[in-house]
Amino acid sequence: MRGLGKTRPKIFMRRLLAAGVCGAALAAVLTAPAQAEEPDRQAPHWELKDSGTDVRFRGLSAVSRNTAWLAGSQGTVLRTSDGGASWRNVSPPGAAELEFRDIEAFDSRRAVVLAIGEGEASRIFRTDDGGETWTESFRNIDAKAFYDCVTFFDRRHGLAMSDPVDGKFRILSTSDGGRSWKVLPSNGMPAAQEGEAGFAASGQCLVSSGPRDVWLATGGAARARVLHSSDRGLTWRAADTPIPAGDPARGVFALAFRDRTHGIAVGGDYRADQASPRAAAVSGDAGRTWTPADRPPPAYRSGVTWLPHSRSAALAVGPTGTDLTTDGGRTWRTLDTGSYDTVDCTPDLGCWASGEKGRVARLER
Repeated sequence: MRGLGKTRPKIFMRRLLAAGVCGAALAAVLTAPAQAEEPDRQAPHWELKDSGTDVRFRGLSAVSRNTAWLAGSQGTVLRTSDGGASWRNVSPPGAAELEFRDIEAFDSRRAVVLAIGEGEASRIFRTDDGGETWTESFRNIDAKAFYDCVTFFDRRHGLAMSDPVDGKFRILSTSDGGRSWKVLPSNGMPAAQEGEAGFAASGQCLVSSGPRDVWLATGGAARARVLHSSDRGLTWRAADTPIPAGDPARGVFALAFRDRTHGIAVGGDYRADQASPRAAAVSGDAGRTWTPADRPPPAYRSGVTWLPHSRSAALAVGPTGTDLTTDGGRTWRTLDTGSYDTVDCTPDLGCWASGEKGRVARLER
């Protein structure tokens, strides 16, 4: 979208995040009352990792507790394979003028990264060798298009989305892992509202779950909406959300679906001097309807992810903190006040977050 330019919680057991603990157990301990425990026992918390740079990382793809990819401003892509102890700069050559906002990694060697912007600034690159080399697989040549996010259903099939062109959101499709892309027909896409667009804030304005379902988040118009497709982007159905809109700075910024039915939307107003009431909503019917959170996060949130192996726990992040829900998004509790733009978790509980000034962290015991 064109308009978008520290503490620890209560005491936890030292080995909470050891391999084998599930997301539900993690969530239960995160919200448990403080107990009298040994003073040297630590609480799970975001532990900052030195990325070696001060660029802003709105793109994040976690592969495991050891491996993660970051994508950010000044054409920067970093990769770690040792849990964030060190980061390798694997940025595509000649990309310093680009603004990377989303990255989707299949493993430690294969990834697709999206650069945003008007016209030819919107590009997609792919690597198959851990970032040693990159291939530019898409360059936008339509001055009216502005690409925001990319998602994959599996290692071959994926979509990317652009702000409306000629009154409708534009969708790109790949069936070869991002090596080539084609624009899908627009006849199955509902008309966009005046001023409606996506927010390239966290790489989560376009998300998928399962082999065919995908959701698109919007803002900037009279109503903040979520669009859903159950056929890999060929046809879409739009639903209003209770997250405030009516201004270019307001709307749904990020989505997370733990399956094809249960979803969470977060957002608000990204301006620091503006309040963000009703900053979260939930859906239990694949995004056809949305209900406001009973107790939402206290401020704008730009990223959200479900905790692995849990049916009810999720994390949301933003410039003023991290919040946890343990009831599927109905109520939220602030756990940390550090600034992050996006968050991602892996099946082995490798939860990562990244944001401004080179900030990147992993949830540690």
